Amino acid sequence: MRPLPRRAATAAVGAGAALLGYQGMLFGESLVARRAIGMTDDRPPSADGVYGDDLGGRPIRCLVLGDSAAVGYGMTTADATPPAMIGIGLAHVMDAPVDVKSLAVVGAQTNDLREQIDLGLEHEPDVAVIVIGTNDVTHQVPSYVSSRLLGSSVRRLVAADCEVVVGTCPDLGTVRPIPQPLRFVARRRSRALARRQTMAVVAAGGRAVSLGDLLGPVFDEKYDVMFGLDRFHPSETGYANMVSVLVPSMAAALREHSREGAAGTSSRDLLRLDEAAQHAGRHAGTEVTRDGRWATALRRRRAS
Repeated sequence: MRPLPRRAATAAVGAGAALLGYQGMLFGESLVARRAIGMTDDRPPSADGVYGDDLGGRPIRCLVLGDSAAVGYGMTTADATPPAMIGIGLAHVMDAPVDVKSLAVVGAQTNDLREQIDLGLEHEPDVAVIVIGTNDVTHQVPSYVSSRLLGSSVRRLVAADCEVVVGTCPDLGTVRPIPQPLRFVARRRSRALARRQTMAVVAAGGRAVSLGDLLGPVFDEKYDVMFGLDRFHPSETGYANMVSVLVPSMAAALREHSREGAAGTSSRDLLRLDEAAQHAGRHAGTEVTRDGRWATALRRRRAS
């Protein structure tokens, strides 16, 4: 083999050094961001219980899984957390009591869903909602690994006759304590993960709701209102906005399940799964579900 010319070898070494330097800079900025954001293991008060217990009928059993966004990190009262808001909202929409069980954990990654589901199946859930992905991005878990694990989790729940709605990875580009260029990288990776999550969830028989593309612009525009004191996790208003786009999909899943897969609304468009995932990425508030060998894209609600 002929030796590389000195100029080419020097350029290769220089490029490698530049890449290492860039990665080192990103790592340093991530440490700065973590110090600026802060983190504790504190959980808000448990929101487990029956909501709408004055309504008739068998309670809908609802399982809440995922990370701090599903827990309601930063809230000091149970009613201000997503599990409680989901229970209240779903009971109102379905006109039935809702029995909520939350097993979401602050700091959870997608590979932690297995343990959460092991415990959650004892609840015999009718519907499960999952919000996951942020910690996979911050811990640099490859998106193909995270999405594969998520698909496996959704299949387990579907096999247990449980409807599944997944709020895909939020847009981390809206988190201002993360400095540039790390914030740009975080935005790109979180959006890429959300697309892979959408495809994995739908292929496994669940419904995916784009939180990043839907909530990102709203959170960025109304930053002081939507984020909590740590400037990383949502405020009560931010959590409420997130829940408001998950509950309609949960209700639709339950209604279609009770009709044994009755046909959906005429506003749906049949697409290939990859096309539907791309469509969801371009159009805020799009829910993607499976329709036979195809996928459907339906915009139920726009955040405000």
